[in-house]
Amino acid sequence: MTQVSSELVFDQRLSETPKSATEREAILANPGFGDHFTDHTAIVDYKVDQQGEGGWYDARIEPYGPIALDPAACVLHYGQEIFEGLKAYRHADGSVWTFRPDANAARLNRSARRLALPELPEQVFLDAITNLVQTDQQWVPSGDGESLYLRPFMIATEAFLGVRAAREVSFRVIASPAGNYFGGELKPVSIWISRTYARAGRGGTGAAKCGGNYAASLLPQLEAEAHGCKQVLFLDQENDNAVEELGGMNVFFVFKDGSLVTPALSGSILEGVTRSSVLQLGRDRGLNVQERTVTLDEWRSGVASGEIAEVFACGTAAVITPIGRLMDENEEIGSADAKAGEVTMSIREELLGIQTGTVADKHGWLRRLV
Repeated sequence: MTQVSSELVFDQRLSETPKSATEREAILANPGFGDHFTDHTAIVDYKVDQQGEGGWYDARIEPYGPIALDPAACVLHYGQEIFEGLKAYRHADGSVWTFRPDANAARLNRSARRLALPELPEQVFLDAITNLVQTDQQWVPSGDGESLYLRPFMIATEAFLGVRAAREVSFRVIASPAGNYFGGELKPVSIWISRTYARAGRGGTGAAKCGGNYAASLLPQLEAEAHGCKQVLFLDQENDNAVEELGGMNVFFVFKDGSLVTPALSGSILEGVTRSSVLQLGRDRGLNVQERTVTLDEWRSGVASGEIAEVFACGTAAVITPIGRLMDENEEIGSADAKAGEVTMSIREELLGIQTGTVADKHGWLRRLV
């Protein structure tokens, strides 16, 4: 699809009824995760003209509110939708920064190509989040572990029931103040093994960040929660039960020989921004970093023998979360009483330190927004 110049200026159409300072402060005192939203949203629309040329237009900041969609909008029928997730952090001097937004912009475009959606110029992506955060900067919390979660997404808005790529699309960014994803003190979590369901298949959309992948994970996630687990683990059952990922997080293994291992990207695993950051921080430490196949049998035997010393999950929302126990109806691997590993917590501390400005950003990952 045709791209246009990224030189779009965001028109400011500000809310006449924003939350009062009192209302906002009450929300920021206990933000939760994804429960509350700021006063505005960033929007850029796309349309293919009669000559078949597509272009982005009408970049704007406008009040947060419902989206008016025709009942025949393609997103409602054929699932043409993609999204991203990143955070804005308040540093000690009051400035606001985000972490590796260029990586999110690049992944959004990889997802767009897979879902037959138009690619968005990277600068427009960056300008959208910058304008929104600058407009709603008072919503960025400053508490320990808190941030402003940013959700860019793209939906097919054309009213058309024929099965083809939509010719009208909307890119939007919303923002939500966020506390700790799993809430409270950080403790190793229990993970449920999905023996029945797959998150994505070969040749499917597993490498894209699209809503359908998450919809497919919801039923096994309910199964996990019914057994007291925080997340569900998906396996490639046609490949010796190779470990793929959790419902929304990548998995890492710390071996006692100093290896840091994560499943190799297979086309059905999402290439997480946090995942790639952890890989780099592991290399910086001189760890033997590997991206390779890890089977459930290796996980089981490695924990039993002590060869696997630590296991953790990572993603934008939760950052890094230690895994204590893996289980299903018939077995448990690890222990619900396991302690968070030294390497896990050290990498987590370094990553959070970079994001929040207390550790030097040697890789130039931070971008200032305010």
